[in-house]
Amino acid sequence: MNQESFYRYLMTQRNPNSADEIEQFANNAFLDSAFPKQSTDFEEISQYLEENADYLPSMTIFDAAWRRYLDAMN
Repeated sequence: MNQESFYRYLMTQRNPNSADEIEQFANNAFLDSAFPKQSTDFEEISQYLEENADYLPSMTIFDAAWRRYLDAMN
């Protein structure tokens, strides 16, 4: 299965004028030059965000975005 990276999916969720938490996460991830852009691995991205993403107020936002990503890939 050839699926797009989580980052590429997340970029489709960007909306600078929205208060939606996932859209805000996408906006901020876009500005994060170190984000693991090629990864499709939950653990790798989750660990990166926990250690580096000051812009993500809660990991539950990532979890929700990841569920949307999996739904979009299936």
